[in-house]
Amino acid sequence: MSSPDALIIIDMQRGMLPEHTGPRNNPGAEDNIARLLAVWRERGLPVVHVRHMSRQPGGAFWPGAENCEFQPRFAPLAHEHRMEKNVNDAFSNSGLERWLHSRGLSRLVVVGVSTNNSVEATVRAAFGLGFEVTVPGDACYTYDKVDIRGVLHPAETWHVMALSNLHGEYATVVNTADVMSGLT
Repeated sequence: MSSPDALIIIDMQRGMLPEHTGPRNNPGAEDNIARLLAVWRERGLPVVHVRHMSRQPGGAFWPGAENCEFQPRFAPLAHEHRMEKNVNDAFSNSGLERWLHSRGLSRLVVVGVSTNNSVEATVRAAFGLGFEVTVPGDACYTYDKVDIRGVLHPAETWHVMALSNLHGEYATVVNTADVMSGLT
C-alpha cells in the first residue's frame, strides 16, 4: 500500500495578499489551493502549512508582524502541521523531512507562492531527498520580476519557466483537477 499524499502549502501569508505585492499571475491560484485544502480536510489527509519568517528585524515577515500570519482562508486547523522556514526551501533546517518520514509520507503535492522561489526550491529539495512530488501549476503563482540583465518579465513567464524546470525531472506538473481526480 502506498503512502497518502501530503499537501504542502507554501507561504500563504497575509503579506502575499494583493495589496502587499506587485503584479502577479494566476489570480485563481488561491481558489485552487482552497479546493485542494478542502478535499484534504474532508478525507483526513495530511496537510503541512509552511510560512516564511524573516531573519532581519523589522522585515515584512518578522515574527509577530501581521504580514507573517497565515491568510484567514488558509489558517491551519489544530491537528494540521505548521512549520516555519527562514529561507526559500521548506526543508532547510526545518524538521519537515523528519516529520514526513516519521509518518511514512513519501508523496507530496506542493502548492503556494512563489512558483519560481519557495515552491521551486522546496520541490527541488524534496526530489533530492527522495520524495515523489506533484505540483498543480494552477495552484501556484508568482510576480513580475527583473532578470539579471535588467529586463522586466511578466509573472506568467517566470511561472511557466519555473514549472518547466521542475516538470519531468523534479516533479510532475499537472493541474488541480488532475490532482483531485487522482485521489483514491
